[in-house]
Amino acid sequence: MPPYNLTYNLTKKEKHMSGKVKDHIYNPEFECMSRSEMENLQSERLRKTVELVYNNCKPYRAKMDELKLKPSDIRSVSDLCKLPFTVKHDLREAYPFGFYSSPASEIVEVHASSGTTGKLTVVGYTKNDIDVWSEIVARGLSMAGVTKDSMVHVAYGYGLFTGGLGAHYGAQKIGASTVPASAGNTIRQLTLMRDFGATHLCCTPSYAIFLGTEIKKAGMDIKDFSLVGGAFGAEPWTYQMRDEIEKTLGIDALDIYGLSEICGPGVAMECLQKHGSHVQEDHFIPEIIDPETLEPLPFGSEGELVFTTITKTGQPLIRYRTRDLCVLSNEKCACGRTTVKMGKVKGRSDDMLIIRGVNVFPSQIEAAIMNVAGVSPHYMIYVDRINNLDVMEIDIELAGDLTPDKVSDLESIKKKVETEVNSYIGVSAKIKLCESGSIKRSEGKAVRVVDRRE
Repeated sequence: MPPYNLTYNLTKKEKHMSGKVKDHIYNPEFECMSRSEMENLQSERLRKTVELVYNNCKPYRAKMDELKLKPSDIRSVSDLCKLPFTVKHDLREAYPFGFYSSPASEIVEVHASSGTTGKLTVVGYTKNDIDVWSEIVARGLSMAGVTKDSMVHVAYGYGLFTGGLGAHYGAQKIGASTVPASAGNTIRQLTLMRDFGATHLCCTPSYAIFLGTEIKKAGMDIKDFSLVGGAFGAEPWTYQMRDEIEKTLGIDALDIYGLSEICGPGVAMECLQKHGSHVQEDHFIPEIIDPETLEPLPFGSEGELVFTTITKTGQPLIRYRTRDLCVLSNEKCACGRTTVKMGKVKGRSDDMLIIRGVNVFPSQIEAAIMNVAGVSPHYMIYVDRINNLDVMEIDIELAGDLTPDKVSDLESIKKKVETEVNSYIGVSAKIKLCESGSIKRSEGKAVRVVDRRE
């Protein structure tokens, strides 16, 4: 029997939000809680979680003992700032299972990060954690209009990466038909989506754009598809990219946020208002901190996003620094949900490029590119140091079937891109326009930057 009540009132409150889909509130009891009710619930669950990790997780006991902090010192969410931070390095130091707060016999599923910059970051899930995960993704997909009558095509990768199974669990929790297509084999993906009548697509935004551009090449017509919505995440993406996805696929494209260390996708999700992603606050307490001073910042301030899990039992995390930079808002949402919203992730503090002393995020460059007609959203950024000077080149594909030798105003397009990029980031860049399809596509998280500096 899990320690948290996961039996919910599943009555759905429906409100027409667009001509295509309805914004369903999957669990109004928790998604529409008053602020005082939410803080009381968070305080109760935080106390239980702190006691759990102190008694069962050696790294957390050591961290708290070092601060001379006992579980009894944490009485409410207002005491959150007393607790120590957790960073990815902590998890890697405890590789593989040193951060578990439940016996290994209660862990029913294990996921891990890619480990491209070090050891794998391992996350263990109890049955309770899978139930929590399924619930939060179900809430998120409901925001995109998914119901038991929907057909959800999951093109995230299945495996140690949490994207595929997270979307899968959420869709099945709702009762929707779920197609576990995984990543790869684009022609097969499109055929399945068309022939099976997929209503919703779950994948990375860069792959969604790729699927959209491949429809015509495959001799298909988007009018033969049944798509109305989608949940896209696992990488930062811009509002301009959203516009491109919606135009190409004819859907409402919504942002789904998560990270494997906290749970996986579903930690937050956009509703059809498209003004920020609702954080599932009854399971995760969000904070924004100054990444330099580590001090908490008020609503509306840009800083680093921090999460504390308060219903996980396998591997709860206290004040986990995500490195994602964004803003939290407590403004009322027209959808009826009362949970705090997070703005689009600007980038990661550890993905930030410093070029000639200027902080640059790939998302800023993407936003600049998307403002120029004649180019596509497919690009690569190369950074070099020549004669002790940082130089940046951006390779961008031309739109459609255009090729550099067929574009009479090629220099004009390049100049427009240079101007937009300089305007957005304050740093000049060499622009190279490439033939459509020449930049390698990613079926998972898009790789946008190659930094060749020592």
